[in-house]
Amino acid sequence: MCQPQSPGFRVVITGKGGVGKTTLTSCLATVLARNGINVLAVDEDPQINLPNALGVGFEAASRIVPLNRHADYIEEKTGIRPGRSGWGAMFKLNPDVDDVVSRLGLRVAENLNLLVMGTVKQAGGGCLCAENVLLDATIRHLALRGNEAILLDTQAGMEHFGRALAKGFGQCVVVADSSYNALSVASHSAALARQSGIPLVYLVVNRVLPGGARLARFQLESSQLFKDIFDAVIELPAEPQLEALDPHVARIMDYHRSAYTTAVTRLASLLNSPPCTCTADHHHGHSHQHAH
Repeated sequence: MCQPQSPGFRVVITGKGGVGKTTLTSCLATVLARNGINVLAVDEDPQINLPNALGVGFEAASRIVPLNRHADYIEEKTGIRPGRSGWGAMFKLNPDVDDVVSRLGLRVAENLNLLVMGTVKQAGGGCLCAENVLLDATIRHLALRGNEAILLDTQAGMEHFGRALAKGFGQCVVVADSSYNALSVASHSAALARQSGIPLVYLVVNRVLPGGARLARFQLESSQLFKDIFDAVIELPAEPQLEALDPHVARIMDYHRSAYTTAVTRLASLLNSPPCTCTADHHHGHSHQHAH
């Protein structure tokens, strides 16, 4: 019998810019919360579009201060004031961030909270600044209790998402559209996600048109089979209504006749009940599936 490693689940959502990551994150967060799961949606994209996508008003969204700019909180937790030189200074490498959601999070709806991180920059040249330590600790140590999900909407690409940040994330959703470039980036991102230690990687192809043969053509021309790269492929049909709903795009989940809504709901079920990864012979081709 496969035993889940954790009572909750964490999902990182990535992909090249402009393919609909934030829209998908907001829709997944909405449907999971409506199903009674306590969801924390984390915005780590520097453009900070997730609040609006979830229905936070412009005025309230404009007042949100990203975690990496809360100087007092960072100093309280790490012992170092942001912007001050860390050379020779002592600061906590494992700060206690149990209160980060209650103090800095925003309640969006029942069972749904939002935390805006600000950009996680990879520390280079030996520099280990207090902001990065706190952001890293927050992502890695956000408590996962039963019936709880964390969805992390990242900046474009997986390059910045190293092993330290990936720790604790069991699933990665790579979002693309059906263009050759986006699918190439998606395949590369899947490889980086697996190198980071994330066991389950899914491809979500957004804005798929009826009768589209572009996915098959990409696999033929690139000699890359999705079933060898991803644990599941989910196709999201083009949904014209999303443009009309912008920026509060999560409202599409109220449109129960929408094929997009149906596909997102199936993806949410997959994330909530992922395929087993505990057997030694599991590899990413075994649980391949399509959701249309």
